[in-house]
Amino acid sequence: MSSDNSDTEGDGGHTPITPIAIDPDAVTTSSLKALQSEDQRKVMDIVDKLRRTGLSGIVELPQLVVCGDQSSGKSSVLEAITEIPFPRKENLCTRFATEIILRRSPSSTISITITPDKLRPKQEQTKLKAFSKSIDDFKHLPDIIEEATQAMGLGQVGGINSRAFSRDVLSVQIDGPDRPQLTLVDLPGLIHSSNRSQTEADKELILNLVKEYINNPRTIILAVVSAKNDMANQIIVDYARKADQDNKRTLGIITKPDFLREGSDNELSWIDIAQNKDVYLERGWHMLKNRGDNEMDLSFAQRNEAESLFFSMGRYVDLPRECVGIESLRERLSKLLLNHLIKELPALREEMNNKLQDTIDEIAKLGEKRTTVNEQRMMLVKMSMQINDILKSAVKGYYESNFFGAIDMDAPVDAKENITRFRAVIQHRNLRFAENIRLRGHKYVVGAGPGDDDNEQAEVEKAEKELEEIDEDDWFLPKPKLLTRKEAINWVKKTLERSRGYELPGTFQPRLISQLFWEQSQPWEKIAVEHIISVAAICKDFVYRVLQYAAPAEFLPRITGLSVDAALKASLNAAKEELAKLIKDKARHPMTYNHYFTTTIQKQRQRKHQKIIQKAGVSVTQEVAFGGGTYRDVIFPESLKDAMTQAIEQDMDTFSSQEALDYERAYYKDELKYFVASVCKECIERHLVEPLPDIILSPVIITEMTEKEIAYVAAEPPEITQQRAHLESRQAMLEKGLETFREAMGGLRR
Repeated sequence: MSSDNSDTEGDGGHTPITPIAIDPDAVTTSSLKALQSEDQRKVMDIVDKLRRTGLSGIVELPQLVVCGDQSSGKSSVLEAITEIPFPRKENLCTRFATEIILRRSPSSTISITITPDKLRPKQEQTKLKAFSKSIDDFKHLPDIIEEATQAMGLGQVGGINSRAFSRDVLSVQIDGPDRPQLTLVDLPGLIHSSNRSQTEADKELILNLVKEYINNPRTIILAVVSAKNDMANQIIVDYARKADQDNKRTLGIITKPDFLREGSDNELSWIDIAQNKDVYLERGWHMLKNRGDNEMDLSFAQRNEAESLFFSMGRYVDLPRECVGIESLRERLSKLLLNHLIKELPALREEMNNKLQDTIDEIAKLGEKRTTVNEQRMMLVKMSMQINDILKSAVKGYYESNFFGAIDMDAPVDAKENITRFRAVIQHRNLRFAENIRLRGHKYVVGAGPGDDDNEQAEVEKAEKELEEIDEDDWFLPKPKLLTRKEAINWVKKTLERSRGYELPGTFQPRLISQLFWEQSQPWEKIAVEHIISVAAICKDFVYRVLQYAAPAEFLPRITGLSVDAALKASLNAAKEELAKLIKDKARHPMTYNHYFTTTIQKQRQRKHQKIIQKAGVSVTQEVAFGGGTYRDVIFPESLKDAMTQAIEQDMDTFSSQEALDYERAYYKDELKYFVASVCKECIERHLVEPLPDIILSPVIITEMTEKEIAYVAAEPPEITQQRAHLESRQAMLEKGLETFREAMGGLRR
């Protein structure tokens, strides 16, 4: 038996041997056609077409992976299976994964590319992706692979700043009329111990790389072990068992049996392994004999003859012929591949469907595409229309959109939980404002007077009680001071005395009513300002809620900063300016044309006279007996006249103060109603509420925005654009892959 079998893979101890130049058009051996059965070609056509759509980076496609320890003979196995001459140069083709892609084609070509590691910087990935070489003769392959090695930045082994291994993948695609549809991957050999040129980091890198490939459930693992080393020292089988726990996709391959001493126990041990007696694999084992150093010039046909002769002698004669030699290995691989592919295709199609749906969902999460100004403007217009519809409905109190949601019955009307019911919240706040003006709007609460009717007296009593129960949480709002009727008249009298003009005694000048009203209505402005500010805050909260519902999250800071905040601030300022006008109007001399004022004054006088008459009548009534023993109350006119004379107020200032107080109260009530209505209509409604659909990103506003503003708001961040392009590319590949899958499966059924 020959013992000059060699494999220079990764040990660095063999003399570099120049590869023979084999024309890619050379006729393949007959045994290679075992990998080209009609059924397998049809099935592999499906995988091949899927791979050409770019799906190999998205879904795991079926493939053969050759893996093992360094110097186990992996490259020789790969070369024997494919009949592709690989470089035998020292340390070449072992420092990264090499993907061998065989394709049937009318013309023969060899193309070499690099698939960069996904963890590399984008710039480096782009550079490596640009690496593309084509040759027409295998004799140029070593130089191209050396060039690719340098492009990956590996450098000379042991050199300064050089790396021993890379996670990049070298793809060698070989097309020809006699090539099988097949993809195999040759992985760097597993390292057992580190040295100067192979560090612990390199050891870990290769182990992780091998695990990534063999953990793919669609990978057929060709676990290569060398008969030169003890089985216990070769760790690939253990890793394959962990990755292939069902033991369905691992085929063990034993190389270099010609290094075994004939008749030795070691030889017998390896023969037992080949017969699947010792280390059991469900797919079994296969034994090959690699070319020796003195056989490198042999053709593949001659190599196969030499191997056949080797296994026809000694103990190897007893091995089943389907377990030895490259020809039977190809037949085993053909069946294994076919069964594996047929089994995996349904799962592959399901995975493609699932990933397509996941991709579509991810694209949908990114929102509409907006890379051009037109796309950006169109998206903003659509968004604007939705916002406008919600705002119009909210202002009118139509809560039919999904945006408005359900009512939180446990939360207050104007709580954040119910803020989507915008009109209801505004109405609630207006009613509270009216109530605050009624309860707190006057500086003094004046006790009931003789001119007040029962209802007015009841209101005074209610106000006095409410003041005692006033909510201290509203400390920022004014709290009126309680005055009796006498104290109120004294307040008016002091004002009268300090503002007296040429008016006759017992009368008062009109300016007195002005001063009394201005002082009594001082709290109006503070209450109205607080109301406007609180409603403006509600408007802002509501608008932000609408924007969060209708606009992408990344738009919010740009939209609010560019347009929304300014519009809301402008509307608040306009409301404050409107209130300032109302306050300025209030500061003018009293003016009213409402008959309510004069009617109120007349009624008060009537009630005062009625009470004077009633009081005088009681004091002069006498009981007089009439015939028949009956008694009646009789009022004598002279006595009544004397009593009413006594009821006349003699103090002229007191009398005018009483009259002025009645006038002021009547005017205050009349003006209060006007002020509340004006604040709600002219400040709240006119400037804060009603304009919202027009000032908050209305379609008109969008059309008036400049291209720069449109881009500022709606342009996609570079990372989103990149992510979208990636997802759209993946979607296109998956859709194309599924269509290809359906077409190919249809052809397979035929």
